[in-house]
Amino acid sequence: MRFRNAVRRRGAAAIQIVVLLVPVLFAFIGFAVDLGIMYSIKGELKAAASSMALAAAQQLIGTDASNAAATTAAQVTIDTGSASGNRYYFHGLPIGITTGTLVSTVSDPVFYGTAADAIANGSSGQTGGSASKYVRVTMTGQTQLLFWSFLPLVTNRNVTVAATAVAGISAPLCQACGIEPFAVAAVNAADTMDYGFLTGTKYSFGYLCNPAGGVTAAPILAGASQAVSYVLLNRFDTSAAVFPAEDSQVFRDGAGGLPGNTNSDQACFRVNNSEVIWASAVVGACNAVNVAPTVTDALCGLDTRFESTPQPACSSITSVDTLAASYQPDPDTNDYDVYTDYTGNGRRIITIPIVDGISASGSMTVLGFRQFLVLPNQTAANIAPGDQYGRFIAMYIGSAAPVKQGRFDGCQQSAGPGKVVLHQ
Repeated sequence: MRFRNAVRRRGAAAIQIVVLLVPVLFAFIGFAVDLGIMYSIKGELKAAASSMALAAAQQLIGTDASNAAATTAAQVTIDTGSASGNRYYFHGLPIGITTGTLVSTVSDPVFYGTAADAIANGSSGQTGGSASKYVRVTMTGQTQLLFWSFLPLVTNRNVTVAATAVAGISAPLCQACGIEPFAVAAVNAADTMDYGFLTGTKYSFGYLCNPAGGVTAAPILAGASQAVSYVLLNRFDTSAAVFPAEDSQVFRDGAGGLPGNTNSDQACFRVNNSEVIWASAVVGACNAVNVAPTVTDALCGLDTRFESTPQPACSSITSVDTLAASYQPDPDTNDYDVYTDYTGNGRRIITIPIVDGISASGSMTVLGFRQFLVLPNQTAANIAPGDQYGRFIAMYIGSAAPVKQGRFDGCQQSAGPGKVVLHQ
């Protein structure tokens, strides 16, 4: 009897404990559900903020107009009304739009000169125009609590979740991909900042030639102040299936840089690597009538940065009309004396290897990468691909714009272009 009473008392106590623990258990479950929702929303907002920051940073090319272009690119990323937007949503709601009582905000990108200032989110380091190298994006989104909203201390079911992202230029690249296969020799190899080139100087690029008949180099084009000889480095892809013709390949390289490839040796150049001249881009005598057709083909590609209709000198290139239609001209084809005045989208910027010395037959060692803005010939709105010396004018701009892709490990570079990466 006494035993049965004891069992009854223990059973009653257990029931009481269960009754007391049920609300606590449900509270913990509710907390876990609400916390999970907020973490999910923060992850979605973070993905959108990162996408906006990366898109904006790609437009920071060191010009006065780059901030406006970066802001536009950031907003297009989350635009739900166009085909360009990525349709980012958080918890089923569109970012940047008020839905009922729930509010989502997207602040305009804020620009900085250093990554440290952008991460710190201070006002003192904010910059504008050509000095902008990093961008910070902040956005918020509201959600409604499910379980915790039933607690007496919770007066508002709406909870605001915030996310930020910082993107900008990386360290100088040791391997640059998607750049142009033109190469020039360092004017001063000891100058690791600019290799002896002068920022803002307009150079007349002329294809390397052997002195003959009293002509020692390509004459300087009108509008340029100094001459520089260049060669085409070999990137002929004999395994290419889509555009196997050599003239089509070199046209593409001139039009948009080296195309992507699973073989990095085909799509990239690397500091300290040895390179050789493109085999068919032979170096002739300086008094020859024309440069090799391969050089002309490359300049035909370069000309697509100014116009979409191939010039007569380009008519023999395989599938030239189809290829030319694939590349949009730069919206700004004007000549400039100051690079920061340029308002284009970067199509006219070429990133090229700087080598220890250009050679018609020997190997050349890549020292680094630097950038030039290709300019139209005087009295024209484009370049002249059929020029007998393979000439064009380009202004030295240093390392102003990010490169499409690359690696920054494996060498020691104190200066040079980087790529866009997330810093936060």
